[in-house]
Amino acid sequence: MESLRALIRELPSVLLGYSGGVDSALLAVVLRQELGKDRMLAAIGRSASYPDAQWQVARDVAARFDIPLVEIATHELEDANYLANPTNRCFYCKTELWHRLVALARERGLSVVCDGTNADDLREHRPGKAAGMAAGVRSPLAEVGLTKTEIRAASRELGLRTWDAPAAPCLSSRVQYGLSITPSRLKQVEESEAYLRELGVAGDLRVRHLGGNARVEVEPSWVPWIEARRAVITAHLTALGFAQVEIDPRGYRRGSLLERSSP
Repeated sequence: MESLRALIRELPSVLLGYSGGVDSALLAVVLRQELGKDRMLAAIGRSASYPDAQWQVARDVAARFDIPLVEIATHELEDANYLANPTNRCFYCKTELWHRLVALARERGLSVVCDGTNADDLREHRPGKAAGMAAGVRSPLAEVGLTKTEIRAASRELGLRTWDAPAAPCLSSRVQYGLSITPSRLKQVEESEAYLRELGVAGDLRVRHLGGNARVEVEPSWVPWIEARRAVITAHLTALGFAQVEIDPRGYRRGSLLERSSP
């Protein structure tokens, strides 16, 4: 964390692409502490792929830590490449986001644009990272080698409510690759996951949209709990428009949709 603070103090001013997730929340707080209100700005990109629950968390964190915040509309759902949902879908989303945020930074006179990429992310399938690199976006957490575990520990020490929050990528990440992204499919996923949270599911959770079917992935320890409530869960998710509901016995794992897209 001292390396992170030292790096940030060297930056003249920063606009942060801010989602309110574990990583960007910590970075927003440290930017605010080190640069003050006048030299940093957190920017949220709003679209149908950004969950309302995540938006509320992002706003709450910003309010509590007095982080300057702006929201802008992004239009990735108007991009045919994004809607086609290839395995590099995130590249098109991030291209749209950074196009708007880099312009906003110039407009506000902020010299550096940053994101919340951490050191662990560099070892994963992250096609959106290429868009950030092309736009000149910096990743302070990754630059100083902070891992997710270290970020959670630092977040807890700083009193961030996000310290133990599960990963929360955009809603489009739940849609089977090759299946077109539509607002209605995103809403099905969002409402399905919100319902499971209301039932009490904690930790990592995904409702994968497979076209007609939904596949529920929870942490392995939650699988028996979900199975015991299969009937009521199936009834609710089918009412949201799914033909069938699967419960993955292996539990949640990152990149499971890439398994289905492999030849």
